[in-house]
Amino acid sequence: MPRNIREWRVLSAVALAAALTTTVAACGGGPGGGGGKISDDKIVLGVLNDQSGVYSELSGKNSVTAVEMAVEDFKAKYGEDAVSSNIEVVTADHQNKPDVANTKAQELYDRQKADVILDVPTSSAALAVAGQAAAKKKLHINVTAATTELTGAKCDKYTFHWAYDTYMLANGTGTSVTAAGAKDWYIVYPDYAFGQDMQKSFTTAIQNGGGQVLAADPTPFPNDDFSTFLLKAPEMSPKPSVLGTMHAGGDLVNLVKQYNEFGLREKGVDLSVGLMFITDIHSLGVEAFAGTTFTDAWYWNADPDNRAWADRFTAKTGTRPSFAHAGNYSAALQYLEAVQRAGTDGSDEVVKSLEGYAFNDVFATNGQVRAEDHRMIHDSYLAEVKSPDQVTEEWDYEEIVETIPAAEAFRPVADSGCKF
Repeated sequence: MPRNIREWRVLSAVALAAALTTTVAACGGGPGGGGGKISDDKIVLGVLNDQSGVYSELSGKNSVTAVEMAVEDFKAKYGEDAVSSNIEVVTADHQNKPDVANTKAQELYDRQKADVILDVPTSSAALAVAGQAAAKKKLHINVTAATTELTGAKCDKYTFHWAYDTYMLANGTGTSVTAAGAKDWYIVYPDYAFGQDMQKSFTTAIQNGGGQVLAADPTPFPNDDFSTFLLKAPEMSPKPSVLGTMHAGGDLVNLVKQYNEFGLREKGVDLSVGLMFITDIHSLGVEAFAGTTFTDAWYWNADPDNRAWADRFTAKTGTRPSFAHAGNYSAALQYLEAVQRAGTDGSDEVVKSLEGYAFNDVFATNGQVRAEDHRMIHDSYLAEVKSPDQVTEEWDYEEIVETIPAAEAFRPVADSGCKF
C-alpha cells in the first residue's frame, strides 16, 4: 500500500530542533502564544470513550495515548511556529451509555473547555455527542462509532466521521462473502444504533450480491450468552450457509468463543464477522478466527511505515495498535493541522479548513474530508485472518487480500441524505 506523504518521517528530522524551541514557546513566547486567536489561550482535545467495558481494549485509554502522540508530533513538526504550544488532552469514560456520553460531552465542552471531542465508540453515544457538538458549536470528530447516521440524516456542521462506518464494512465483507458463494445468511446484531445500522447495511449488500437474509435477530447489549441464537442457526429451515455477527469487542469475543464451543462450522454454518479489531483476534487467538474474511480500516503490519508508527505506540503502551488507535492519532493530528492552517481554534474556521481537505498520513491513504457530509474517505482493505502456521510473530494475524479505493469504499455522497 503506497503512501504519498509520511509526516512522521519529517518529524524525526526536526525533533531535535523542536526540543529546543518548545520550551521557549511553552513560556508564552513566539507564535505559540496564539495572539488572541486561540480560545482560553490553549487548544484542548477531549477523548471520550469506553475505558472499562467491552470496547476498552480496541480503543479505551490507549486511544488517549495515540492522541497524545499526535500532539507530540505536531509540536515537533512546527516548534515555535505552531499556532499554539499550549495543547492539552482531557478524557472521560462514557461507559457505552448515551445518557452518560451526553453528560460527559457537556462537561468536556463547558467545564474542561474542549475544542474537539474525539473517538466516541458506541453509535448511540456518538449520536448523543453529535447533538451536543451542534448545540455548543464545537467539533466532534468521531473515530470508533460505525453508524452512517453521523454523515446521513443526523449529520451536522460540527461533526466529522473518520475511520469507518457500516456501509464500508458491508460493502467490503458482505459483498465479497456473498460473491464467494455464501448466499443464505442468518444475521445477529447488538440491539442498539450500531447493530441496527449494520443489519440494514449488510442486508442491502447481501441482496445486491444475489444473496438473501433468512432471519435477523437482535441481541442484548452488552451480552455474554449467545446460546439461544447460536443453537437456532443449524436448526433453521432452510439452514443458513453463514452466520453473520455484527458485534464488536467483548461481545464479539464471547460470541465467537461460543460459536466454536457449539461446533457450528462442523454443522455447516460458517462465520462472517461484520466488524473486527486486531484486539479481538488477540483475545481468542488466530485458531478461533483462522480464514475469516473481514473489512479493515488499517493494519499495523501492512507496510514498513505502519509498523514504524506501531513500534512507537507499542513502546508507550505495551500492545499493538488497532485501527481505532491509529484513527484517533490521525483525527487528532489532522485537527491540529486544520487549526494551524486556520490560525485559530474557532470552530467555524476549523470546519472550513477541514472541508474538502485531501491528505495522507500514517492512518489514511488517499484521505479526503468530503465537504458535503463530513465523511473522511480513505483506502480500505479486505483482510483475512492467518492460520496459526502463517503467524510469524505475536500480533501478526492479518493478510491484506485487497485494497478498496477510497471512492469505492464509502457510501456515495449523493446517497448520504445529509443536509447541514
